[in-house]
Amino acid sequence: MYKEKIDTYIDGKREEMLADLSALVRIDSQKSEAKEGMPYGEGPAKVLAAGTAIMEKYGLTVKNYGNRVITGDFGEGEKELDILAHLDIVPVTEDWTVTQPFEPKIVGDRIYGRGTADDKGPAIAALYAIRAIKELGLPLKKSVRLILGSDEECGSSDLKYYYGIEKEAPYSFTPDADFPLINIEKGRFAKSFEAAYADNEQFPKVVMLKSGSKVNVVPQKAEAVVAGIEKDILEKAAAHASVETGVEFIIEECSGPVYADSEEAVSGKETEKKDQAGRTGAEQADAVVYCIIHAKGQAAHASTPADGKNALTAMLHLLAALPIADSEGYRRLKGLHTMFPYADTCGEALGIRCSEPQSGELTMCFSVLDYTPEKLRGEFDSRLPIGCNATNTSEPVGRMFESYGMKIADTDVSNPHCVPGDSFFVKTLLGSFERYTGIKGEPLSTGGGTYVHNLERGVAFGCMMPDVDNHMHGDDEFMVIDTLLMSAKIFADAIMKICG
Repeated sequence: MYKEKIDTYIDGKREEMLADLSALVRIDSQKSEAKEGMPYGEGPAKVLAAGTAIMEKYGLTVKNYGNRVITGDFGEGEKELDILAHLDIVPVTEDWTVTQPFEPKIVGDRIYGRGTADDKGPAIAALYAIRAIKELGLPLKKSVRLILGSDEECGSSDLKYYYGIEKEAPYSFTPDADFPLINIEKGRFAKSFEAAYADNEQFPKVVMLKSGSKVNVVPQKAEAVVAGIEKDILEKAAAHASVETGVEFIIEECSGPVYADSEEAVSGKETEKKDQAGRTGAEQADAVVYCIIHAKGQAAHASTPADGKNALTAMLHLLAALPIADSEGYRRLKGLHTMFPYADTCGEALGIRCSEPQSGELTMCFSVLDYTPEKLRGEFDSRLPIGCNATNTSEPVGRMFESYGMKIADTDVSNPHCVPGDSFFVKTLLGSFERYTGIKGEPLSTGGGTYVHNLERGVAFGCMMPDVDNHMHGDDEFMVIDTLLMSAKIFADAIMKICG
């Protein structure tokens, strides 16, 4: 049987696997400003070049699709299976403790670094599965293709480009989720919103609030500037809010604050509006204290917002309790606090909470906000169980936003995805999982959207084990090395069953 050959081969390639993975992890492949020939910026282009070199080194036939996607083919027959992984990553913080994000480090049975779990490690496991079959000379009747993208974390426009050129394979899986297997992916309701309004120049006021950079990440940090409230009063309110939310707040005085999107100091804005003491806005600004409030929570994937501590909604919780002067901007901040109260991760306050037996409960994550006293822009990310659609989610939420003077962008709602659990493909993959783990495999549902969400026969298959928290999208992300090796073996077994 080929199982023993594959096992021995993969075990013997442990150090090579870790070296190849480390080479990818050292590349900061966050999406950045597009440049000529680099649609997602320098980092994604660099990591695709590194992936190309690794696949060519092991004899795969490699093709580049507009520097968005690269593919590696093996086998002579008709293509039967696509394996899709991504080499781009989510943002990092400065709060790593085991190592720095782009300095891979092996500690005990783990390798640490951004992308080790999501999704560079799983990509290497899939590559080594194909390499094992190739170098062992195991026969395949049909071919397999490894597809490596570079924009999964920011909307998967890379795959849209690729499938505008190529057809979907008869079967597809992505190693970008959990074992045993995920055959149901919730729909997605991710929207941006904005508003513009007048600043009445009254104090106390929220001068700025900024939090989050990616819609699919629970924001770990938030920063606000408040003018006109003494530091000791803010510290007392922050201590109370910290007890209620579990988010840490730090207050510090500052001078010459600026709007989040302006070079103009607040204290330099002239106005004829006066307070009860007869002072103009500029005179008031010179007379008041300014404080920066820093909030530090815990990052998590937006599909599992309850696993994190949302610094943005915690900041709104604090600001809504302060004696801020009434203004158009502050009313909208309080409206956002009403719609997204801290710890409400299921859309209850928005009136869209629901659940379904197979796909679970709706989740909601308020992830990005950029606020000044004259305008705001934000984003939220909701994952929808089977039965949800635009009529019962987007439309009522849109009406609620309008009631608070904000407008949601007109974008589509992604419907839930499901591949039958009793299909040949699902049963085959579960059989490979059971063969190596001895664990009975049952198909699962997830709120996370993966590369296969819009593929008719696409499922998510590995590489995370259910009892391990890999800190995906968080600090000190890691992959258990034995899981990486086992995943390569499982994938090789599955390829043999489907293409052999």
